[in-house]
Amino acid sequence: MRIGVPREVKNSEHRVGMTPVGVHELVQRGHELIVEHDAGLGSSFTDDDYRKAGATVVDDAPEVWGSAELVLKVKEPTPDEFGLLREDLTLFTYLHLAADEPLVDALLDAGTTAIAYETVQLDSGQLPLLHPMSEVAGCLATQAGASHLLKHRGGRGILLGGIGGVANSEVLVLGAGVAGQSATNIAVGLGANVTLLDTDLGKLRAALARWGNRVTTLASSEIAIRDQLAGADLVIGTVLIPGARAPKLVSDEMIAGMKSGSVLVDVAIDQGGCFEPSRPTTHEDPTFRVHDSLLYCVTNMPAAVPHTSTWALTNATLPYVNALAEHGWRGAMEADATLRRGLSTHAGTLTSVPVAESFDRESVPAEDVLGIEC
Repeated sequence: MRIGVPREVKNSEHRVGMTPVGVHELVQRGHELIVEHDAGLGSSFTDDDYRKAGATVVDDAPEVWGSAELVLKVKEPTPDEFGLLREDLTLFTYLHLAADEPLVDALLDAGTTAIAYETVQLDSGQLPLLHPMSEVAGCLATQAGASHLLKHRGGRGILLGGIGGVANSEVLVLGAGVAGQSATNIAVGLGANVTLLDTDLGKLRAALARWGNRVTTLASSEIAIRDQLAGADLVIGTVLIPGARAPKLVSDEMIAGMKSGSVLVDVAIDQGGCFEPSRPTTHEDPTFRVHDSLLYCVTNMPAAVPHTSTWALTNATLPYVNALAEHGWRGAMEADATLRRGLSTHAGTLTSVPVAESFDRESVPAEDVLGIEC
């Protein structure tokens, strides 16, 4: 199979869809890899690294997209890339369609077979291709929050960790999934007082077993969130409903009652955000003020550490890429329900129920598209 790896074009996106090691594995299996010039440079991979791995390096994106049967990316196509989509193409990347109706239309109009990393789902409910980036984003959320609590960055002017004779900072984490636990781990390590909220008592019990009384765990509710917001210096929102829009857990009115200079980091912004005033921001301009608080809503947080993120992403995606390359999208999905759950669009048909519900559209089950019985 001809597999293309274009350079990412989203603002400050320095990750790349495949490491040279991943390219080498695919080439060894008999596949042809086409990589755009400087695609890996932001992740510290040179064109020569890819050539040594067996890839062909080409000058521009249209050549990659136009010659590939399968395109591997990190982030969703931007409007500048919509014209490169086509019917006989399989696209494998993060899509986050529930927050991006224009992209839904572009994929459906082009007839592209689009598979979303974030909805590839194991029978257990785990999301193996979202997991590594959730880990990275959770860690970065605490670091970004700590940075923006500095006075010259617009925050309260407090240190996240403890100093003798001075009260520790108060960190509130909404969601005890992968990102929430990663954020909590960094905050605990820096010496903050951490409160972790979730509706899943099993996750809260796991957090208690991991951190003991170093973390306060609470069953999440509107009242619990409201009560905890009043004393929080840093709030990290990590809630996730696979493939669907994030629920709005923190209202504008709640933020109005928070401490002056408090910081809120919305890790769920790719799926629309879990704070009412959230809107997408970039690494170049990451924050905006709401009342007396600062909101950080960068949609591609792991791009800040692209070398780490690209290695972690390739480690997770490579087995699925191998399956797609060996058997084609149809054969791979017929054999693997985990990958089948990632199918979002095919031949002008929407196959994701959460995305369809977000925009009041109809969807067709992936099994119907494939002509198989569950």
